[in-house]
Amino acid sequence: MFEQEITFDRVARWMIAALGVTAAVWLINRLSSVLLPFFVAWILSYMIYPFVIFLENKCRLRYRILSITAALLVVLAIVVLAAYLIVPPIIEESIRMAGLITIYFHDTFASSNIFHDVRDMLQSYATDDSLMKVIQHSSVIDVAKNLVLQAWDFLSGTINFAIGILGSLVVLLYLFFILMDYEKISEGWIKLLPAGKRDFTSMVVEDVKNGMNAYFRGQSLIALLVGILFSIGFLIIDFPMAIGLGLFIGVLNLIPYLQLVGFIPTVILAFVKAADTGQSFWIILLFALAVFAIVQLIQDVILTPRIMGHVMGINPAIILLSLSVWGSLLGIIGLIIALPLTTLLLSYYRRFILHDTDEINTILKKKES
Repeated sequence: MFEQEITFDRVARWMIAALGVTAAVWLINRLSSVLLPFFVAWILSYMIYPFVIFLENKCRLRYRILSITAALLVVLAIVVLAAYLIVPPIIEESIRMAGLITIYFHDTFASSNIFHDVRDMLQSYATDDSLMKVIQHSSVIDVAKNLVLQAWDFLSGTINFAIGILGSLVVLLYLFFILMDYEKISEGWIKLLPAGKRDFTSMVVEDVKNGMNAYFRGQSLIALLVGILFSIGFLIIDFPMAIGLGLFIGVLNLIPYLQLVGFIPTVILAFVKAADTGQSFWIILLFALAVFAIVQLIQDVILTPRIMGHVMGINPAIILLSLSVWGSLLGIIGLIIALPLTTLLLSYYRRFILHDTDEINTILKKKES
């Protein structure tokens, strides 16, 4: 195998490249607050762009500005409608749960001697001379300092709120201008690289983009279905905050197996329901665990193999093995990148190790189209 000779010129280039990467990382970190709105807008534009193209081509909105405006209005309407359908039941259930918790703790304190002990302690402390000494030693300066701190907290909170609104407007402006010239931006970055590196870099980026697109489409669909299944299951067993808790667990499911975190609020709500209805806490928790087990079984046996196997083109057994291996090696990050990375490795294995002509022809057809 041919080995390149190590020369002073080559070492100097490596050092310059390392310094360049270090400087770039430092600069990005230094300008993170400024770059964050742009990256958020880029992610949003990446998600909305297909809908903009659909409106432009299928709905005959010839002007890009009209298709962008229509897409943003439709997305805003969907968000408002979802909030209108989801938020009021969640608020109603939250108020109900807050009342139950208040009643429970009130009854708990009233039925025990804790409340009487605290009241007696405060009364004895109030009649003691130590309280008067504390009041006498507190100066006007301390009181004024506390007032100034409270005023500053209020002012800083108002300023942060205004900055948040301004940041949202900046993101909206970035989003609008990125969508206006999305094709030029997404295709023009490759020209910043040396000519000899463009083909390979473009191929890698295209493979990663296709893998991530397929993964997030499939995982988002699974998360939606899991959230619906949890909501239905919790409604069947008459569990508190059924819809809100089910959708919350569905959102957690965007990262595989993170829905287990939803077990914590489930235990709390089971405890509150037991205090409200007088039922056995363990029976309520057992029904909730049954919902978790059934939904997890449906997800692992039906949803993940079929949906992810279809969009990623991987055998269901390989999907489960991939999640186990990468999750064990890299934790939560491994679960997120498991399927895209496995797809990428299999693609490059077939392309460069097995020299699969079908794989190469598929890549060439994608580039031509």
